[in-house]
Amino acid sequence: MTAASPHAQGGDAFDLRRRPSFSRRHRLTRLIWAIVWNTMFRWTPKQMRVWRVFLLRCFGARIGYHSDVRGSVRVFYPGNLVMGAHSVLAEGVDCYNMAPLSVGDYTIVSQRVYLCGGTHDYTIASNPLVVRPITIGSNVWIAAEAMVAPGCRVADGCVVGARAMVHGALEPWSVYSGNPARRIKTRPFDASR
Repeated sequence: MTAASPHAQGGDAFDLRRRPSFSRRHRLTRLIWAIVWNTMFRWTPKQMRVWRVFLLRCFGARIGYHSDVRGSVRVFYPGNLVMGAHSVLAEGVDCYNMAPLSVGDYTIVSQRVYLCGGTHDYTIASNPLVVRPITIGSNVWIAAEAMVAPGCRVADGCVVGARAMVHGALEPWSVYSGNPARRIKTRPFDASR
């Protein structure tokens, strides 16, 4: 081992007995949610939208009128989920919402999108968890298999292209694509149709 190694210095940087990132109550809630998700949520057909929303609300989610969370959506912690009216989390969306995740009205999060609210501080040897909220505005469409990183703000009216990688704050009424996501044009929007 080199002299810079924490083990060589007798340090405890890699001590696995360090304090957990979440409280015991939080972890117990997630355990109960995992059981409910596996037994009463994930197998449900599209027509059982009201049942799934009810279950999420029982665990603290705030979901607006006529919004839909499909059965195969994974929600890490329902208490951190806020959805506006008429929005949808489509099949296979992964809401890794360790921090608050807010979705506006009339927003579509398409199939297999990954919404990641946490990362690790790699500059510290123990790699502590760092969580940041994600805010997704109204009239947004995040296309299939895109990833939204911790701390992102997707402004009202944005379109995020398929498989795009979103970091930071996006400008309103814009279309983004690529990895990393770049603004490619202004989004025209006709609310009358």
